[in-house]
Amino acid sequence: MSRQYQEDDMEMNPEKEKMLQGKIYDPSNEELVQLRQTAHRLSKEYNDTLEEEEERRQMLIDELVPNKGRGCYFQGPIYFDYGVFTTLGENVYTNFNFTVLDTCPVTIGNNVYFGPNCTVATPVHPMLGRERLMKKKPDGTVYDDEYGKPVKIGNDCWIASNVVICANVEIGDNCVIGAGSVVTKSIPPNSFAAGNPCRVIREITEQDSIKLKKDLW
Repeated sequence: MSRQYQEDDMEMNPEKEKMLQGKIYDPSNEELVQLRQTAHRLSKEYNDTLEEEEERRQMLIDELVPNKGRGCYFQGPIYFDYGVFTTLGENVYTNFNFTVLDTCPVTIGNNVYFGPNCTVATPVHPMLGRERLMKKKPDGTVYDDEYGKPVKIGNDCWIASNVVICANVEIGDNCVIGAGSVVTKSIPPNSFAAGNPCRVIREITEQDSIKLKKDLW
């Protein structure tokens, strides 16, 4: 069965529909478990390949992340929770240890670069400890109440090393997110933003062109 995600599929699985719509859902749902296990297996198989095994790498990544444009490159290791709920544009580059928890849709635009150790995390857990406790179904299956919120990253962005992008965040086009940032709120286009929590430092302008930096030439 193809792992290509179709919106019509949600009608056949209420738990998947609730998950993708940011509602409380049951993560022990059989189809969701199978999708996660497949994504985890494909991630491991990809991580076990060598860079020169280009054909096998391409085959694995096409199955793991089917919704992507041309020219995407994943250095590896990579870790996807589902893969099928992540959409990438063209020429996306991810460095070492790229992690995506796509319980809600993750949308990444064209020409986006990720430094090492970047995480995109859409899941959210209850704030109250008692609401995070595991529950048990009559058949003995355990589950907890979870939900998520989507993440969107625009075109032409650079996400530097060790950045965490949290649920319900949108990063506009042509943004630079500084190393070590934790992005908890949306960032407008053409912004250099950094920090924990991440905040806009200044606007990116033509004065930032490398052509004006004489020490680089």
